[in-house]
Amino acid sequence: TILILYAFFRSFSVIIFSFVVLLIEVVWSLGILVLLGYKISILTGMLPSLIVVISIPNSIFIFNRYYFEFARSRQKGLSLVRTIQGLWTTLLLANVTTAIGFAVFRFTGSLMLIEFGTVAAISIMATFVLTMMLTPILLSYLPSPTGLRAVHLKAKRTHAFLNLIVHLVLNKRKMIYWCMAILTLAGLWGASKIIVTGFVVDDLPKDHPISIHMRFFEEKFGGVLPLEILIENKNGKAIAANGGALLYKIQALDKVMSNYPEYSNPLSIPEGIKFLYQHYRGGEPKYHVLPAPQELRKLSAGLHMNTSDNLLRSFIDSTGQVTRVSYRMKDIGSREMNRQLEIIRPKIDSLFPTNQYNVALTGMSMVFLKNNDYFLSNLMESLLIEILLIAVVGMILFRSIRIILFSKVPCLLPLLITAGIMGFAGVVFKSSTILIFTIAFGLASDGTIYFLTRYRHELKHTKALPQQAIATTIRETGLSMMYTALILFFGFAIFAASSFGGTRALGLLVSTTLFISMISNLILLPTILLSIDKRSKK
Repeated sequence: TILILYAFFRSFSVIIFSFVVLLIEVVWSLGILVLLGYKISILTGMLPSLIVVISIPNSIFIFNRYYFEFARSRQKGLSLVRTIQGLWTTLLLANVTTAIGFAVFRFTGSLMLIEFGTVAAISIMATFVLTMMLTPILLSYLPSPTGLRAVHLKAKRTHAFLNLIVHLVLNKRKMIYWCMAILTLAGLWGASKIIVTGFVVDDLPKDHPISIHMRFFEEKFGGVLPLEILIENKNGKAIAANGGALLYKIQALDKVMSNYPEYSNPLSIPEGIKFLYQHYRGGEPKYHVLPAPQELRKLSAGLHMNTSDNLLRSFIDSTGQVTRVSYRMKDIGSREMNRQLEIIRPKIDSLFPTNQYNVALTGMSMVFLKNNDYFLSNLMESLLIEILLIAVVGMILFRSIRIILFSKVPCLLPLLITAGIMGFAGVVFKSSTILIFTIAFGLASDGTIYFLTRYRHELKHTKALPQQAIATTIRETGLSMMYTALILFFGFAIFAASSFGGTRALGLLVSTTLFISMISNLILLPTILLSIDKRSKK
């Protein structure tokens, strides 16, 4: 970030003052974390880095607007006043949309995400207040922006690029729409290839000790993750009653599960009886079976009487009516697990009729499966809530349903393209990858707000024609949007160096989405605005 700021402003004093404000904001974010009584987790541990990346664009917009105003008036005090008057609404709404992107994590029901979203949302609003209060004060102590400090305002390549965008928007709208239509179709095609699944340790590196040990136990012992089948006899009789009918049913269940290599041999009461009977018969392997009903009766009384034994009590309750069968399974992923359970569950129900038995599947494997499905569905709901809330914010500002509806297209298109890239690249949809869409949409909406507020200002205060207002907005706001996009891109791209899969996915996918959103907001959004204006005139 320091390198990018220096490339933009060529001033060490600007960098020093920016980071004085930035460090105060980071301290505030950690203080908010402590004040709310939260601990540092996988997600909240990223807060300082996120604050660095997200809050710097506020300073960039203030510096750029201040330099533009100073170039016009040549008066530092007047330039600062105009900068704050012209930017506070824009930056407020931009920070509100970003905060909404994190605040909607409260709807997920996940404690870790709730804490992360709450602290991030409050911290982002706190950074807005600190930036708007401290940056102008620090700017007032700096010398007037002359020489190299304002060199970015005259960068020929940057302005040539912005002029090219102006030309395309004003003269090549049909071509832009065709290109966006092709990208949309490609995104939909790629998104259709996305696989929705999750693994217990898929975010850990392959060479991590936990991953290595897990593969070893899967190869040698059939798996690690517990899958428990809880069986209750509804008629109130002990599990060994009726000639051990329930025990024979459990043995039939073991035969069903043995057809699936993903599951280990079970631990259960019938398995214990087999070992006892084998021992009783002299240890010969052929007697490792459930005994005949008459011999089983001799063992049933002792089995019920000893349920206070710690080992036996872990497989049968004190009444003798509830037992469990314990398997260990491989980390096959939530998608494959769901598919297998859809096949296995009817077979279990056929063995244990619901009018005689209560059967429940539980254990860590089922907890992970349900949590993953619940997490994914809630994150999708959070994204929809975020889109609605940001649309409401836009309605308050522009009071035009048509503009708000169409202005969401440049924000949603990057998400679709990123989803397409995920599909073509084989990146699966899981809790750590779907998380990026909520964050990226809030940040992408910032660019839309920057552009719309500046466009509205040009229309209202300069009485310019829409084409002139669009051209001015692209040339002035586009510069800050490009700088902001670069900082956000490299800021999030740093997370790609992480060895933890979730953090790496956050860095790669968010940075990609934000870069695409910059192009979309600079090209597609003004094109849509001009089309709306043309339609209105007709």
